[in-house]
Amino acid sequence: MANITVRNIPQELLQKLRMLSILGKRSLNNEILMVLEKGIVKESESVTYFKDHLSNDTQIKIWKTLCGRWKDSRNTSDIIGDIIGSRSEGRNVNL
Repeated sequence: MANITVRNIPQELLQKLRMLSILGKRSLNNEILMVLEKGIVKESESVTYFKDHLSNDTQIKIWKTLCGRWKDSRNTSDIIGDIIGSRSEGRNVNL
């Protein structure tokens, strides 16, 4: 997993994160990850560009970057079938 450094966190925000981590009985790091994950889900639901407007070239670049980086016991045909099968209807895909 990647590590990042976040600078200039406002003191009030840090205090709220610490309080949430105490109430949730989680480490500050885990609390920050949870808040980020919830925020990304909420933000991506409200931003249609994020989920509906990636060009074919961009999708291919993303796939090429990810290719071979995940571990999966399925064969290539099954993985491709799952990807194509999970796409929304009405969108033409030329592979």
